Amino acid sequence: MGDTVRICLWSGPRNISTALMYSFAQRSDCSVFDEPLYAHYLNSVSEENKRRHPAFQEVLDTMENDGARVVDFMLGDFDSDVLFFKNMTHHLLDLDRSFMKDVVNVILTRDPEDMLPSFDQVIENPSMNDVGYAAHVKLIEELEAMDAPFVVVESRAILENPRRELTRICDAAGIDFDESMLAWEKGAREEDGVWAPYWYRGTHASTGFQKYSPKSAPFPDRLKPLLDECRPYFNRIITHAS
Repeated sequence: MGDTVRICLWSGPRNISTALMYSFAQRSDCSVFDEPLYAHYLNSVSEENKRRHPAFQEVLDTMENDGARVVDFMLGDFDSDVLFFKNMTHHLLDLDRSFMKDVVNVILTRDPEDMLPSFDQVIENPSMNDVGYAAHVKLIEELEAMDAPFVVVESRAILENPRRELTRICDAAGIDFDESMLAWEKGAREEDGVWAPYWYRGTHASTGFQKYSPKSAPFPDRLKPLLDECRPYFNRIITHAS
């Protein structure tokens, strides 16, 4: 593996993870990869759950379905000095996580009051398994137990001060912050997953991190039980984001 810096982002859904991927893609020393474990996840869940995901069959047909092989790929040889793997925490189903000792783990979270209504617009009636807060708490506990390097960042904090939060990530990875990470060209990237048309419209319309603005619409009543379930997990996660 040499001196290659491998950053693994572990995000929940609707958490500006694509914007972070686009940010790191601006670095001349960095290659980025979009959710390489997605097909492994889809191959591991029920048929009913698969069908809730846009373009699920195309994901399964075009990506590696074996998560262990994906991990080997992430730990393999690359020409770039810095690698950024955008991952979803819940995609880690049944995988040996010992590889996390050899990468820099970045946990990205978002207040569920902001996240849940956004996610529900694409996948209706989400559950805790879909949104990843419990999975994030479990992952933090595992990272601490194996003494693996990690940093926790929160979406709102990034939007309010992207330079500061990107510098935190770069410091954790042992690399310098690069000014180019603050802006990118509008439109899609070649690294985008095949699911991009369903999820990435906002990022494709952006040229940098958007300013945070609170949601004006009332929080949906039908999502309040899930919000109450997510809140204690989010509160535990956010204690690490400083």
